[in-house]
Amino acid sequence: MESKKITKLDDGTLNVPDCPIIPYIEGDGTGPDIWAATQMVIDGAVKAAYGDKRKIDWLELLVGEKGYEKTGEWLSGKALKTIEDHVVAIKGPLTTPVGKGIRSLNVTIRQKLDLYACIRPVKYIDPVPSPMKSPEKIDMIVFRENTEDVYAGIEYSSGSAECEKVVAFLRKEMGANIPEGAGIGIKPISAQNTKRLVASAITHAIDNNLPSVTLMHKGNIMKFTEGAFRIWGYEVAKEKFADKTITEDELWKKYNGNAPEGKVIIKDRIADMLFQQVLLRPDEYSVIATPNLNGDYISDALAAQVGGLGMAPGANIGDTCAVFEATHGTAPKYAGLDKVNPTSLILSGAMMLEYMGWKEASTAIRDALQVTVKAGIVTYDLARQIDGAKEVKCSEFGKAVVSNMKKAG
Repeated sequence: MESKKITKLDDGTLNVPDCPIIPYIEGDGTGPDIWAATQMVIDGAVKAAYGDKRKIDWLELLVGEKGYEKTGEWLSGKALKTIEDHVVAIKGPLTTPVGKGIRSLNVTIRQKLDLYACIRPVKYIDPVPSPMKSPEKIDMIVFRENTEDVYAGIEYSSGSAECEKVVAFLRKEMGANIPEGAGIGIKPISAQNTKRLVASAITHAIDNNLPSVTLMHKGNIMKFTEGAFRIWGYEVAKEKFADKTITEDELWKKYNGNAPEGKVIIKDRIADMLFQQVLLRPDEYSVIATPNLNGDYISDALAAQVGGLGMAPGANIGDTCAVFEATHGTAPKYAGLDKVNPTSLILSGAMMLEYMGWKEASTAIRDALQVTVKAGIVTYDLARQIDGAKEVKCSEFGKAVVSNMKKAG
């Protein structure tokens, strides 16, 4: 079977060969442990779903600590170009060296490759312990804008010449009242980047027959950034999806609260209110579209409701390529101990397979993962919370998931 690159067609769909070359980044800290388990599960799912008709040819990229040790670069231009050329990639957690002037490698990958949509599905896996009374009601997907907001990295440190210059301009030209010694950060939010993010969220809702898309914002205070995000979100719904969407206002004024068949409801919620709503009324929300910082908060908060970041997958997707990733950190104190929970990266692998159109393999992973956890075969983090659970190593958990897959007919 000849190995080939995945390519993207003019209409945005993927051309996936039977043996695609997929770059991977092992990750730092516990990255090698969870990647080994994840690779085993992905390969097992492809085998279970397709037999010998399909397989993945893995291509390692040296990024992070391993990259620095072997090449002197934390993140090389060559690695970024390889991801772009191969369209689909997957990565473990990466560390950011403290005090060495290097920005987050995760953020840099997103911005350099213009992976503007950070997509975080959150769904309960029974019987994972949860602080919620009815965690089974939690089934949401967050579309977080990845390239701007305060994460754009436009910051000037207190006392620096650059900061003083910006402060002087704001005081003199704009009449701004800024305290002495303040650091300055800029929060850009644009119509172009907002609309492409919200459009991707609405497309997902339409394609998956989901009832609503909620625009999460703090527009009551930040009127010209997050308030504009709200406005532009409604605008793109009307411009591109007028025949498929209705606003929440229209839902009540025209339809008496009964959504017409085939229509996605576009609504908005102020950020602090939505944090309450996803706790009190989680079944009323399915897709959430939000600026960068809000998305960071809400995706982690939702993950906590279903058992923590170890249970939450993620993807960063743009118009040219996509990178699937673990959503948690590197946990260096557990590095090399074959101990930590690989579920986040495993589920990110399932997301990747679904993105590739290999839905049978993706389903095999999710089903087998649920069977494994339900049987009480879990890593230490869950074993200490589930009565009667059997604690297994990271690699043993991966093997258990593979053994629970239905074999291809």
